[in-house]
Amino acid sequence: MKKLFIALFAFLWAPLAFAVAPYLSGDKLAGGDLKAVTSAVEKKLQAEGFEVVGQHAPKGLPGYASVIVTDKGILDAIKATGGQTIVGAGIRVGVKADGSVSYMNPEYWYRAYFRKQYGSAEGAVKAVQAKLAKALGAGKGFGGDVTADDLPNYRYMFGMERFDADKNELKTHASFEAAVKAIQDNLAKGVGNTAKVYEIVMADKKLAVFGVALNDPKTGEGWWVNKTGPEHIAALPYEIYVIGNKTGAMFGRYRIALAWPSLGMGTFMTIADGPDLIQETLAHVTGGTYER
Repeated sequence: MKKLFIALFAFLWAPLAFAVAPYLSGDKLAGGDLKAVTSAVEKKLQAEGFEVVGQHAPKGLPGYASVIVTDKGILDAIKATGGQTIVGAGIRVGVKADGSVSYMNPEYWYRAYFRKQYGSAEGAVKAVQAKLAKALGAGKGFGGDVTADDLPNYRYMFGMERFDADKNELKTHASFEAAVKAIQDNLAKGVGNTAKVYEIVMADKKLAVFGVALNDPKTGEGWWVNKTGPEHIAALPYEIYVIGNKTGAMFGRYRIALAWPSLGMGTFMTIADGPDLIQETLAHVTGGTYER
């Protein structure tokens, strides 16, 4: 009986003991003006050695913004691992006009991105987490919980896409350079009512990632984020990645679910068209087409 009790306790406790939240709260700043709060956050990040590469104030989400930075340790880990880990090159920090600050929890997101290679990147992940805490404060986690063991192969429910799903694929170009140029040119033109938030290009590794503002009032962020919850502003912006001569984007049933893991199926059903609409927009940005 004692052994049974211990086994039952371990079974019930294990998911709680290793649960990881997608976001961490930072110290609140003086509020009132979104630009002022954003500027203050940028200065705090720069003081700890982060490089600011972009700023995003999503259309249709007044009072919310995100700041995107890079960290040398994380970039080095991505270079060493390669492949789709490039999506983690931009570190996202959320800002609200009332002075609230949040940021993506490195352990959560990089367990999902590095997957089986997480162990080799863990030192860099812990270091960047400590730097973020020093720059912005180390508050409570929020946004839901996923067990650490589940993150490498995360999917919202059976039958939905994972990190490396075939539906991620957008367009294949003649070369890495051609793929990068197509995305740069189309973002500059605002194809699909988009805009560039940031770009990180590792030409020597033939890897690149672009943060993309989805500005269309009917299909963009203002439509679906207001339903899923703008408090997760550190989930944005969405990304297009380049690996060699191939372009892709994490499909919405994975990317949105990873960013809002605690939402009920009822809420997700209200944006059921979102994943395809996003993928279609991003395909156009790469110079391709998308078939549902």
